[in-house]
Amino acid sequence: MKAVQFTEHGDRSVLSYEEHPDPEISADEVLIDVKAAALNHLDVHTRRGLPGVDLAMPHIPGSDAAGVVTETGSAVSRFSAGDRVAVSAGRSCGTCEYCRHGQYSMCESFHLIGEHVSGVHAELAAVPADNLVPVPETVDWPTAGSAALVFQTAWRMLHTQADLAAGEHVLVHGASGGVGHAAVQIAAHAGAVVYATASSETKLDHARDCGADHCINYDEASFTDEIYALTDGRGVDIVVDHVGPATWDDSLKSLAKGGRLVTCGATTGPTAETNINRVFWNQLRIIGSTMATPGETDDVLSLVWDGTFNPQLRTTLPMSDIARAHELLEEREGFGKVVVVPDSEMKRSANNRANPGNNEYDG
Repeated sequence: MKAVQFTEHGDRSVLSYEEHPDPEISADEVLIDVKAAALNHLDVHTRRGLPGVDLAMPHIPGSDAAGVVTETGSAVSRFSAGDRVAVSAGRSCGTCEYCRHGQYSMCESFHLIGEHVSGVHAELAAVPADNLVPVPETVDWPTAGSAALVFQTAWRMLHTQADLAAGEHVLVHGASGGVGHAAVQIAAHAGAVVYATASSETKLDHARDCGADHCINYDEASFTDEIYALTDGRGVDIVVDHVGPATWDDSLKSLAKGGRLVTCGATTGPTAETNINRVFWNQLRIIGSTMATPGETDDVLSLVWDGTFNPQLRTTLPMSDIARAHELLEEREGFGKVVVVPDSEMKRSANNRANPGNNEYDG
């Protein structure tokens, strides 16, 4: 098969799309014929190298994908050949104290497909059956392959960790990104008043389309000042911050008394200063969140599959153009998810369009 891979950490030049041995499945895995896969900022960080993560090389990145089951392991009963599935990347042991209480994303050995172990940006992928979600026939491949990671992450952040209630005021940073645009939709669906930040009016227009009530261009104005003006000096109840040091202090300033800051990442770095006086005096809560439980993933993806939530697609590229796909994320070009498709699948799709009588799926 062909797969996206790198043999050392570095800039985009380390990426290639070339032959790789076909994966062999174990008893609890299935083999997937990948139809579409999405990028996340995690793919960029993994390519550059993450502290404490020692990867076997060559490494295949990718945590989001969807496709058709072609083979199942001897212990797999949930899926059969021909089933349409999407990948949910979080892996847990199932036996530690956190797993036994259903908190799988807090597992002592929690890790992600594509970050810590081989990923799914390839023609074929061997994935544990527990990491798959059924995809209805009505859902197109780019949607199925781009929804799982960002929507499950945003769902757990807002509903489980921050305990979002209708009527609350929610500030979402980076509304043009994956988690950001998912969080805007989820907060709006829950009946919140949604404030979104982004770096351009074009991106903010997309945020409005996702349900944002108020949009702030952080390159032109202080988002804290704007929040105070829009809330008559009160502040918001929840801030969704996956940015880190660049927004951290002002995010805390933007909270009303008793407010909650929930974070799932730190794209501008891992270390930020915190005004402890502000935290205790205003009785703020700082909440971490990682991925989601299988039940939370099922809940939010059912709302993607029925069209309630919509993964916004920035562009679709062949996997051989993987360096350009990474560039789009690193340079913050556009809005929404970047999807890559195996080159062989792109050729099949083009053939289908040229020969309408062909019954194969046209992605």
